[in-house]
Amino acid sequence: MGAPRREPIAAAAMATNTVRIRVWDLPTRLFHWVLVCCVIGSYITVKLGGLWMDWHVWLGLVTLGLMAFRLVWGLVGPRYARFSQFLRGPAAAWRYLRGQSAHLAGHNPLGAYSVMALLLSIGFQAVSGLFANDDVLTSGPLAYLSDEWSSTLTGLHKLNEWVMIALIALHVAAILWYRLKRHQDLLGPMIHGDAEVAAEPGAPVQGAQDTWLVRLGAAALAAAIAAGVWWLTTLAPAGGAFY
Repeated sequence: MGAPRREPIAAAAMATNTVRIRVWDLPTRLFHWVLVCCVIGSYITVKLGGLWMDWHVWLGLVTLGLMAFRLVWGLVGPRYARFSQFLRGPAAAWRYLRGQSAHLAGHNPLGAYSVMALLLSIGFQAVSGLFANDDVLTSGPLAYLSDEWSSTLTGLHKLNEWVMIALIALHVAAILWYRLKRHQDLLGPMIHGDAEVAAEPGAPVQGAQDTWLVRLGAAALAAAIAAGVWWLTTLAPAGGAFY
């Protein structure tokens, strides 16, 4: 018997190349970086305290609007921004972790869980901040509804800060790990939107829509959400400003 032939495998490997596609649309990228600024700013201002708490509250309200935008955009946005594209069951995450499944673009099945945990933690922080108060000068616009609820959510608001820090640290560590160990840049595509992905002849990889029509739709959605968040700021009783 002769040695098994390897030519077909080699030919298949040579046939596989990479293509550059749009992965992250502009609205998703803007959401990401504005959220980064808001989270960092919120952490710094709460530690400074005093009059900086005015900024802390406003940054929290912007974060609330961002979370509302991401929720809707995850349902109606372009391909890789949609939850239905990257959220998979535990079995898919386990196969990816063991290297038994390939991943082309967007959040991988394992990273999707990390991203969702981070979004849920930040979202909870923004919502609980509406009811929080420091018993001195600062309170959220809905803190007046119930002293008991305000006290409970203020405690959870402070506790969740540590959850957020842990998840952010995990997120940054994962980006560094992929960069250093797998030589895969996850940060660049979130800046310019494009990524190099593997492609085989006859199986084109679909990119995300990022047309001006998509961007105008995102702007209209953002404006509607901003109006809703502004309305929340008017709910505090007269003479009991929330900032």
